[in-house]
Amino acid sequence: MRNKKGIEVSVGTLFIVSTPIGNLKDITHRSLELLSNVGLIAAEDTRRTGILLKRHKIRTPLSSFNSYNQVKKGKQFIARLIGGHDLALVSDAGTPGVSDPLYHLTRAALDEDIPVVSLPGPSAVLTALVVSGLPVNRFAFEGFLPRKKGRRKLIEELVDEKRTMVIFESPHRIAKTLNELYQAMGSREAVLARELTKIHEDVIRG
Repeated sequence: MRNKKGIEVSVGTLFIVSTPIGNLKDITHRSLELLSNVGLIAAEDTRRTGILLKRHKIRTPLSSFNSYNQVKKGKQFIARLIGGHDLALVSDAGTPGVSDPLYHLTRAALDEDIPVVSLPGPSAVLTALVVSGLPVNRFAFEGFLPRKKGRRKLIEELVDEKRTMVIFESPHRIAKTLNELYQAMGSREAVLARELTKIHEDVIRG
């Protein structure tokens, strides 16, 4: 990479690291090694990531990066990377950038020609799909449905979707969402998966 004066400089690498979605043992050796050796970890929730690091005796410094501070922190992290320092990016659980705002940092890094490397691992989407018993050769991931604006319109658009759909929802809104989907789509085969990889994992099919 060349700086504004045209001089070749060495930049850091942004590592996208997948972390457990429940069971803290579900993390690769490669990810643990990277998290141990990188200079800084940008975490969506430093408290949750701190629990994971403590479990594996990793003492790498943490810095929060979420929807509330992504603009300010994003600029700081990009400056760090341009300065030649590597950075690891993790979400609350699973793969960063899936249904969270962390992909903004990836985009910003790529815009600056900063190398981005993914360390694959746990994914709530794929974990739910493979135990569902539903077709997984083609699927559509919708993430969290809008709470208000655009919610009804999106549900109506999904009525004609033939692929298996994956939707995220919080426990206290699941009954309302299931009822809305039923009212729009009628009787369809569905699977409700919760607490995946944890002691009380539960998969309800119907």
